[in-house]
Amino acid sequence: MKKTSWIALLLLLVSVLQVQAQQQIQPPLVNVNGIGEVKLQPDEVVINLGVEMREKTLEQARKQTDSKAAAIIAYLRKQGVDAKDIQTSYVNLQPIYTSGEYGKANPDFYLAQKSMTIVIRKLNRFDELLSGLYDNGVNRIDGIHFRVKDVEKHKAEARKRALADAKQKANAMTSELGAKVGKVYAINESTPINGGPRIAYAKSAMMEADMAQDGGPSIAGGEVTITSHVGVSFVIEQ
Repeated sequence: MKKTSWIALLLLLVSVLQVQAQQQIQPPLVNVNGIGEVKLQPDEVVINLGVEMREKTLEQARKQTDSKAAAIIAYLRKQGVDAKDIQTSYVNLQPIYTSGEYGKANPDFYLAQKSMTIVIRKLNRFDELLSGLYDNGVNRIDGIHFRVKDVEKHKAEARKRALADAKQKANAMTSELGAKVGKVYAINESTPINGGPRIAYAKSAMMEADMAQDGGPSIAGGEVTITSHVGVSFVIEQ
């Protein structure tokens, strides 16, 4: 047998022995999963909105859309919305052929679109700002979703609750067998965030009339849930 084959065989044997040794010295363990949740009222709303114009010439469509987009940004800045909370997210300019003759020389009109994503950090101003956005050229609301500030702080609290839940489960399981929980042997964690569903925001004439009569807010933020999942292995002590 070649020397390299002997070396490979020796390394394999050492690896197997190491695995066996690790398995032999592993202490008795109790493995549990813990879940922690923090439920919060959202304090910010993200709105996806846009301007859409149709004109006979490309230049007219572009100018109209750019003018309205500039007016929207100016309005938001005047209302105290920070520049970092206003972001252009999509721009589109294209010819539209509606007669079925795509190869013809001239389009029926040009479509210009510009979309923005804005963050409103005071929910009680939502209706006021949205009304002003309509007045300043917004003619498309693509959707909104709610979120909370200081997410990392709330994630830490959810994690703390998940660990407490895991330890409580481990204590309950071992005490039933006359044993007790020792030191932590291994731990892992994942923290998904459910910021609530993204919802379409559209108002019919009837809804507008109802809201005008009620005089109340037109949105409901619901609840944001931050969840932590942990898996913990504890040493079992007799």
